[in-house]
Amino acid sequence: MRTPVRHLSLLLLQNLSILLAYEAPEDKEDIFARKACPAFLVFDNTAYLSDMTIELPCHCKPEEAHSVVWYYQKQLGSLETRALTDFQGTTLVDPSKVGRVGDLRSRFSIRLFSLLIFRAQVEDAGHYLCGTTKGDFFYGYYVDVQEVVRVSFPWSRAQRLERAAAARAALRSSQDPPLFQVFTSFWPWSVCDRCGIRAEQTRVGFCYVKTDYLHIRYRLTSETVAPCGSAAVPHRFGLGGARQHNGAELGVRTCQVPCPPKPTPQPERQAMQQFLGYNDPAAQGIPVYYHNHPADTLLILSCPGAKPQHVLAWDKGSRPLYLSQYLERRNNTPRVYIDTGYHLQFSPVLVEDQGSYYCWNQGKKAAQIKLGVYNRLDSKRLFTDQESGYALKIIFLCYGGMTGLFVLIMLVKYSWYTVSPKVAKQ
Repeated sequence: MRTPVRHLSLLLLQNLSILLAYEAPEDKEDIFARKACPAFLVFDNTAYLSDMTIELPCHCKPEEAHSVVWYYQKQLGSLETRALTDFQGTTLVDPSKVGRVGDLRSRFSIRLFSLLIFRAQVEDAGHYLCGTTKGDFFYGYYVDVQEVVRVSFPWSRAQRLERAAAARAALRSSQDPPLFQVFTSFWPWSVCDRCGIRAEQTRVGFCYVKTDYLHIRYRLTSETVAPCGSAAVPHRFGLGGARQHNGAELGVRTCQVPCPPKPTPQPERQAMQQFLGYNDPAAQGIPVYYHNHPADTLLILSCPGAKPQHVLAWDKGSRPLYLSQYLERRNNTPRVYIDTGYHLQFSPVLVEDQGSYYCWNQGKKAAQIKLGVYNRLDSKRLFTDQESGYALKIIFLCYGGMTGLFVLIMLVKYSWYTVSPKVAKQ
């Protein structure tokens, strides 16, 4: 009898806690209680690209605390502190329905004490604190979200010459030791986003500042280096605003790697797939998803199962959608493009866009999305569109023809019943 009572008590505790973000099961070891929290709250500095999914784990908490709540502050010590909670802790946000326009509350989820922010924007930069409903804080981050202001292609000779000239000019202008230096720090090149065919690699370069005057409350990999938008950088440098520094850079180059050998499918499994209609060679061994969407609206496709650190790629049928052609550019963006978070966007989606789309994850084909696009019949289109007017004309003609046929049948029937008795009497 103890087990039902125990489950009932847990259920009542979940309903009473309004700001519950996640509650650790009692029958499992709380791995988050192993790490001791710092006596003095400091903030880890992190930098992300806009449109990326941010994951912030709560690395420590007291053993007696069984739930956490995430808080957001734009400026440290500000009175405008917002509590972020999904009220259940397990609510899954569909990234395909998350747009750029919207409050932070509509773009986050909490999973196993970690805060996930979908399609992070520059305005989301600030302090994120892991704590309790009482306002006790355990762990903190300062998140700097940077926009891609420059896309570089290493094979471009013009870009190499431009960089060399900029480096020489900076070297000539640095006669006296400056208070700070701004530079771009690149991540290593990613894996090839496809295999077996011509593919692409990317690397991200974030804007960083080097100075001896950083705030000691922010934890840094180096004591003299921090992201340009970090609160550790003094305000008098003029780099604190997200729009004031140089921004991030994205490098793209081509590559090609062979695909790993595929396991031989079992005859029974192959026969069952052919019977069910899954005989597309490009879609064998990957899950298939179906999505219908109204035409002339915004559509965002996300790769199922992708994580923030993964490199993704998209194909329409057998045609690769390369970043060098479809990457979003702020000033000259095509209707169909790939943003810096590797989402495939249609702005808007048209009927001609329907078809099969394939998503690559870390160089392996991960999913097939069969997209269907349909036209909506609203009141305005019903009376103004020529095709709709033609359809109405056909419907009314058919209705008139059926009505005339019904009247003709009734007249024949009436004539038969009135004429037949007279003929019988004669």
